[in-house]
Amino acid sequence: MPLLDIKNLKISFQVKKDTDGFFTTIGEQEVVHGIDLYVEKGQILGLVGESGSGKSVSSLSILKLLPEDAKITADKMEFDDIELLSQTEAQWQALRGDRISMVFQEPMTSLNPVLTIEKQVEEGLLLHEEEKYKDNKELRRERVLAVLEEAGLSDPEELLKKYPHQLSGGMRQRVMIAIAMINRPELLIADEPTTALDAATQEIILDLLKYYCETYKTSILFISHDLSLVARLCDRVLVLKNGKVVERGTKEDIFYRPKQEYTKKLMAAATGKQLAGVSVTNAVPLLQLKNATIEYREKTFFGKEKINTAVKNVSFELYKGEVLGLVGESGSGKSTISKALTGLLPLTKGELIRAEGTGTPRMVFQDPYGSLNPAKKIGWILEEPLKIQGGYTKEERKRLVMEALKEVELEEGHAKRYVRELSGGQRQRVAIAAALIQKPEIVILDEPVSALDVTVQGQILELLYRLKEEHGISYLFVSHDMNVIRRVCDRVIVLYQGEIVEMGTTTDVFEHPEHPYTKELLRNNMAVH
Repeated sequence: MPLLDIKNLKISFQVKKDTDGFFTTIGEQEVVHGIDLYVEKGQILGLVGESGSGKSVSSLSILKLLPEDAKITADKMEFDDIELLSQTEAQWQALRGDRISMVFQEPMTSLNPVLTIEKQVEEGLLLHEEEKYKDNKELRRERVLAVLEEAGLSDPEELLKKYPHQLSGGMRQRVMIAIAMINRPELLIADEPTTALDAATQEIILDLLKYYCETYKTSILFISHDLSLVARLCDRVLVLKNGKVVERGTKEDIFYRPKQEYTKKLMAAATGKQLAGVSVTNAVPLLQLKNATIEYREKTFFGKEKINTAVKNVSFELYKGEVLGLVGESGSGKSTISKALTGLLPLTKGELIRAEGTGTPRMVFQDPYGSLNPAKKIGWILEEPLKIQGGYTKEERKRLVMEALKEVELEEGHAKRYVRELSGGQRQRVAIAAALIQKPEIVILDEPVSALDVTVQGQILELLYRLKEEHGISYLFVSHDMNVIRRVCDRVIVLYQGEIVEMGTTTDVFEHPEHPYTKELLRNNMAVH
């Protein structure tokens, strides 16, 4: 008998009309249309599909984490003989985290920024476990250290007093998994748990999930847009499109013998076509970073100052019309360099030189949902930089906002929507429009497609390439995905522990890597993809 058994799941949301800030309900919109799925004990089920296909909303319904206006119906929705839809709120609370846990896509927004790692990991023990943990701090700490170590985090003792912003992306994700697994749940729902992680860290997370499944017989519902990860991890696969199941079967059936055209289309979209092709011949670069060192200073537990060197003696140039790739695993210094180039972080040593007339680089962040103001409409978000810059009339600003939306292939009506009302691909288009509205010459793209499914990835990459060609923009393209880097970049910089270990044309780096780390990075990436 399945551990989780769902038949004819339907989910709808209220459709509301915004009239000068007052919302009135005008109907319902169904987004999930009769999904059947089951997860056997000790099995890993993959849920794949494009953005907006219903993957995440279906998984959130299992834990009753959807907004209050969501309407959930099903002919059957059972977890280990418990009918989920008939549970009281107290019964739901008992199930969440104790018997069913979830790892969310973006740990930086899921973890509490003002609580230490220890406080966040031990919370599950205080809420769900036996009384012995509630009154025994030492016993709790012992369990917390054990689960952090099991999640592959080195020196967990030092980690306890740190905050989420002090950890790398891979470390934050492992903390999230430790929180989810602290009570040894029977079902783990993993919603894009490897998004934005480099290939080596993806491997670690996949191995960790397999370890939990094999060691504790934890069933896993694995949600991902990355077909290669699903192929490596899952026993069975469900393919969703527009809230419906279009194909289901073993991973061998889905990946080697797909029947439906949509599934075949997903497979084809995962490869993509080459977009790079600029030959750098300009004598004067737009931007130069010379012998840059960036250090972080933090207080230790005993009040002493500790210096962490994130970037060591890094030098490179960015030329007009070029796409320069910056690659390396989590914690290699990619995002630190990006922030320094935009003025968000100071250089400890070294020099940043921009060609005369070149403005400050703009940035497109990895997570548009976290970087865009959720309380404001899209029109306001795009207009605000123009207000701050000054020199525009109200009519000119409105015109530029509409032009920016059109540039990124969105409708004028999107200006009246909120971030939460957009799909992942639409949010990323808004983030790109926000970066480009002031006509910058340099744009830094920090993992701009990592959270998107393969089809939308292709659309965003094509959009970025078109905008580069039309406006002569130079991109610094930060990514852990070597396939994306090979597709879009003219030159590549490989970072390892804050230092450049290899730099060259994309062809040279991929076909004739010299440094052992570059070879390992390519090998790990090929293992995943």
